[in-house]
Amino acid sequence: MKRNLALELVRVTEAAALAAARENGRGDDLAPERMATEAMVKAFEAIAAHGEIVVGDPQQQQGEALANGSQLGEGGEEVDIAADPLEGGVSCALGGPNAMSIMALADKGGLMRCPSNSYMEKIATSADGAGVVDLDKTAEQNLKALAEARGVYVEDLTVIILDRPRHDDLIDEVRRAGARVKLIPHGDVAAAMAAAQPGTGVDLLLGTGGASQGILSAAAVKCMGAFMQCRYKPRSQGEANALYEFGINDIERKLELADMARGEVLFAATGVTNGEFLRGIQFNRGGAVTHSIVMRSASHTERYLESHHRFDYQPDYS
Repeated sequence: MKRNLALELVRVTEAAALAAARENGRGDDLAPERMATEAMVKAFEAIAAHGEIVVGDPQQQQGEALANGSQLGEGGEEVDIAADPLEGGVSCALGGPNAMSIMALADKGGLMRCPSNSYMEKIATSADGAGVVDLDKTAEQNLKALAEARGVYVEDLTVIILDRPRHDDLIDEVRRAGARVKLIPHGDVAAAMAAAQPGTGVDLLLGTGGASQGILSAAAVKCMGAFMQCRYKPRSQGEANALYEFGINDIERKLELADMARGEVLFAATGVTNGEFLRGIQFNRGGAVTHSIVMRSASHTERYLESHHRFDYQPDYS
């Protein structure tokens, strides 16, 4: 894929984030995502790529604009598309943290397909965790191994975990091992990125979350040159059957980054509300400021963009 496509891609996430941010804190659970979806679809028309959405918005039904299997864009390079116009839609509606607009592109056939309602067990950390931590180890074993590899105490480590009842035992295990726990209400893509980046104050991501977010996280972590593993974790026989129908026969198989995101990958995200990895949108007189990241796996380049938008200028996406 062309390098300048990455910078075009961030215009798409900026457009979605700006639209969603207008509904931040207004209490309507559906409005922020609806606005973000409309803006993302319109903005994507202006970039030189087209393809199938292989990892779509889990909230959308088949046939909707950003659902699995939909086509997006016209002309340009043919790519696989992963999109979440607003991760953390409820959080945005309530004025909470970690809402982001996200999109990733990969060479055709490069992104793993999965049912939109499936779940994954996940572990992520920075590059020095490769060969050290592993999904097959317990949380305590992983913490001891990571602490030893870094030359620190387990008590110096912080694990980020989604605040869900299903994680109660995991949280207890991490705390018994001596590490700190950072609980977040939403946003496990932002959490995976924070765990993958040294210096964020987060050392490890553990827990179970949506498979769509798992693939988006894998795309980001691959671009960052960091470490992540996932494994499907169906919550019911119905979810297991959906995986089988999707052609995923070995549900217990541990998925490496190369399984989830192959070839060249581009990733962009724009913060809507303040989170673990990106600042949220700040509105000011006549405009707004956005904070985004755009990355390429080919070079492991991470670019942080602070963009100042003037609303008296109306971009032409035609």
